[in-house]
Amino acid sequence: MSDANLLEAAVRTEFGKGAARRTRRAGNVPAVLYGHQADPQHLSVNAQAFSAILREHGTNAVLNLVIDGKKQLALTKSVVVHPIRRYIEHADLLIVKKGEKVSADVNVVITGDAASGTLVTQDATTISIEADALNIPESIEVSVEGVEAGTQINAGELTLPKGVTLNVDAETLIVNVIAAPQAEAEAGDEAEGEAASAE
Repeated sequence: MSDANLLEAAVRTEFGKGAARRTRRAGNVPAVLYGHQADPQHLSVNAQAFSAILREHGTNAVLNLVIDGKKQLALTKSVVVHPIRRYIEHADLLIVKKGEKVSADVNVVITGDAASGTLVTQDATTISIEADALNIPESIEVSVEGVEAGTQINAGELTLPKGVTLNVDAETLIVNVIAAPQAEAEAGDEAEGEAASAE
């Protein structure tokens, strides 16, 4: 991790909306670094370099910040993206140390195909976990391959990587597999039959 995700960070001395706009106009992202009882540091990081790290490592990326020549590990805690123009407006970064456990929200990804005639609904798209700051999984996979209607998969049934623990109730519903609504299925069959007749 010594040279991974290196990101130069400049200390900001101006604050407020106007200062944040000037920071973004200069091609940078305003950020605040906090944690470990240290005073919050107002920083700016290169928007392009920061975005590239997030694309490659996800929203829980661990950064190797270089602030005034000194390296500081930081976890990307939250990123605010403009709803229309999609540029990063602001980021909150959390100071971390090697070997330290941190809480993070990771995406839950469904894989496989459930049994025929079923409908898979996902009740939770993210789940809170605790893991080593340098080994946060990008996502947690849950397979529904061949699963029958009536099956529910709770958080406690997820297969977690080594060293990762749940930060939510084990009974939290993640995936619900139900019988596909018959009315919709029949309507679809009728439409296909009519289309075939028209041909």
